[in-house]
Amino acid sequence: MNMMLTRKKLYSLEQYARIRPEFRTTIIEHKENRRVLLGEHATLHFEDSLTMQYQVQEMLRLERIFDADGVEQELAVYNPLIPDGTNWKATFMIEYEDVDERRQALLRLAGIEKTVWVQVEGCNRVYAILNEDIDRETDGKTSAVHFLRFELAPEMINLVKKGAAIRVGINHPAYQAEALLPQAVRNSLKDDLD
Repeated sequence: MNMMLTRKKLYSLEQYARIRPEFRTTIIEHKENRRVLLGEHATLHFEDSLTMQYQVQEMLRLERIFDADGVEQELAVYNPLIPDGTNWKATFMIEYEDVDERRQALLRLAGIEKTVWVQVEGCNRVYAILNEDIDRETDGKTSAVHFLRFELAPEMINLVKKGAAIRVGINHPAYQAEALLPQAVRNSLKDDLD
């Protein structure tokens, strides 16, 4: 299954301008079944080809990119965030509205990204492979945004396809949270697996 985006799968700037309101509504609805709250201040946004197509289309629109090289550069940035059939990929966000509170939290939560896990019922936890693009921990603090990949064993994939429960969580000393994924989210994530 080839889930990677290509130029042929994208709308031209003109086409996108026409369909953008409807496409945006579709994306908002789609993302609802791919977002998991972990406590009050952390969220996992599971990515797929549709969420990444939206990101690429918006970047092309914003930057007015229409030449082939420019489009290929955007695809090279966003395609690695699309699951390849044996994994889930997610944007992990630490969210505090107050700037000072966020600054203090990012210091206190250094290394939190290393403690994010998924667990398919009957299997061991799988901890995320982190930020394959760049190191996002500096000066003893973490970043507010991380890109995570969860590699799943064939047994886990089979169990997910059969409807097994899935839990996600964080077990950082300063922040613990756990969530059982609702059926709609499990169905959406099942579609990411070959």
